[in-house]
Amino acid sequence: MVATPIGNLQDITFRALEILKMVAVIACEDTRHTRKLLTHFGIKQKLVSYHEHNETERAPELAEMLEKGKLLAVVSDAGTPGISDPSFRIVQKAHEIGAKVVSIPGAVAFVNAVIVAGLPTDSVFFGGFLPSKKSERRNRLEEIKSIPATICFYETPHRIAKSLTDCLEILGNRNAAVVRELTKLHEEIIRGDLEQLTEEFSQKKVKGEMVLVISREVRSTKANELDIKSLAVRVKEIESKVFDRKIALKKAAKEFGLSKSEAYKILLREKNR
Repeated sequence: MVATPIGNLQDITFRALEILKMVAVIACEDTRHTRKLLTHFGIKQKLVSYHEHNETERAPELAEMLEKGKLLAVVSDAGTPGISDPSFRIVQKAHEIGAKVVSIPGAVAFVNAVIVAGLPTDSVFFGGFLPSKKSERRNRLEEIKSIPATICFYETPHRIAKSLTDCLEILGNRNAAVVRELTKLHEEIIRGDLEQLTEEFSQKKVKGEMVLVISREVRSTKANELDIKSLAVRVKEIESKVFDRKIALKKAAKEFGLSKSEAYKILLREKNR
């Protein structure tokens, strides 16, 4: 499982190049796209298409190659294979026949988007692509709205304005960022709250790959007061089981969608009152 660059070709690792040169076959989403990458680095290995439309049929064929002792690399068009890309079935087949599965690490778009967005990174939820149909998209947002984490989605240029509108209505006006064209010439980080971003993207057309990063749920002052009390109770409950206040604080903080330092400050303020 070989990660490839998400934009800038210089981001490929030495190990990835070494593996791509030694395998018998490289399974990829788009042979034309991957051939450009290989040509850039002077690699001439055989390519076979492996994408969401032929994954079920192609996986057994690739597994048969592995059974014959051939080395196989799986790549996506950009980034890490398996992250919002096909590969689950070939990995499953490989395990079933006893083949060794190895990850060759590299770029993942949503991880890079999170670390430059300027939103909390202590807990992150990645939801892949939001559904294209409005009703399904809104249902999905309802499902994840209470997750105590920074939320990330991949989105397309022609759908970003609609998705932002639904995010604003379902999730509320949270802080967010649209990270566009990562590692490429026109890389851009557009920050603001969902209301500002919805207005901005409804008025302009954009191109390129993008990641939508949204902060966790913002709770009301009344809710926060209740949470302070319940947070303290929860810390004591966990501490009675693990006999370690630091571990208890860390675990409780995660449950309440807070960093350990945030939880500590809240409890300290409450104690000082």
